[in-house]
Amino acid sequence: MNIDQETGEVIGKGRSPRFTLWLPLLLAFFAFATITMGSAVSVKKAQADSNTNARWAVFCAAFSFAITGIVVLMHMSPLFSTYIVGTKLEGVVTVVLAAFWAATVSVVANASTGLAVDANKDNTIVNGNLYYFSWAGFVTSILLVVSYLRGVFGVDLVGEVKNRAARLTLWGGFLACQLVVMGASANIFDKDCANEDTSSSYCKRTKFGISLGAIGTTFALVVVAMKMLTSIAPFVVEGVLALVLCIMNGFGVAFLTSAQGPGSPIGNLYYFSWLSWFTSFMLLGSVYEDYTAGGPAVNNDSESKSEDVQVESIEEL
Repeated sequence: MNIDQETGEVIGKGRSPRFTLWLPLLLAFFAFATITMGSAVSVKKAQADSNTNARWAVFCAAFSFAITGIVVLMHMSPLFSTYIVGTKLEGVVTVVLAAFWAATVSVVANASTGLAVDANKDNTIVNGNLYYFSWAGFVTSILLVVSYLRGVFGVDLVGEVKNRAARLTLWGGFLACQLVVMGASANIFDKDCANEDTSSSYCKRTKFGISLGAIGTTFALVVVAMKMLTSIAPFVVEGVLALVLCIMNGFGVAFLTSAQGPGSPIGNLYYFSWLSWFTSFMLLGSVYEDYTAGGPAVNNDSESKSEDVQVESIEEL
């Protein structure tokens, strides 16, 4: 096995470390392309105004499958692998696929399009394969981008996030979950409560979901910004916010995913309401663990570094 000393890429047999991601991605895209094409036919027959969304899903599936197939074939060829392995072309392809899948998830998971979620059936997932494979394709495309940056440019995004500040990964995940909760609740409110009595229990719970997502997003953004700019956040502030968010998302799960809530059908709001509460609980547990250990890990590291400096100065004397 030959390894490029500058980039760390595996050049033996004309394959890169991302080949193990490209191959299952090709299989996932093939399944997604087949499913979306079948779904598009049924949508075209049932809903004439959803043709644009159906065509977009089919185009994205076909385009992603074709590009991924070409990349896999180039990886398997020692001759053509030099044009794709660790080159700018591979980076462009991974970014384009990630952008396409981000747009596809927003279309497929939107109940108003009627592709994977039926708004006429209480926002229930009617095509599970289409729904789950679209999310799987998006997650895998993000993994490809991260793998490319780590292998070619030496940018270890996961390592940088972990070393930047304690719990930054959890806060970032919580921020993403709250954005989905806010967006899904707003989408349901526009569809189901725009022309109805907003004082009903269903609409009140939907408005609570919007407020919960907005508050959680704001708090998470504040903490993430402090950690990114200063590498730390006030320990007390972080602990109080984690406790408040854990309690709020506990009520959110109870109100949103109950039988009378907008998130009772299996969909984005259901999944991400539970993910938000689980992530906030993990945040609270991490803060409590640091508290019982005597303070945040960052402060301990700084104290140990200062002690090392003092020891070194004594030894020099």
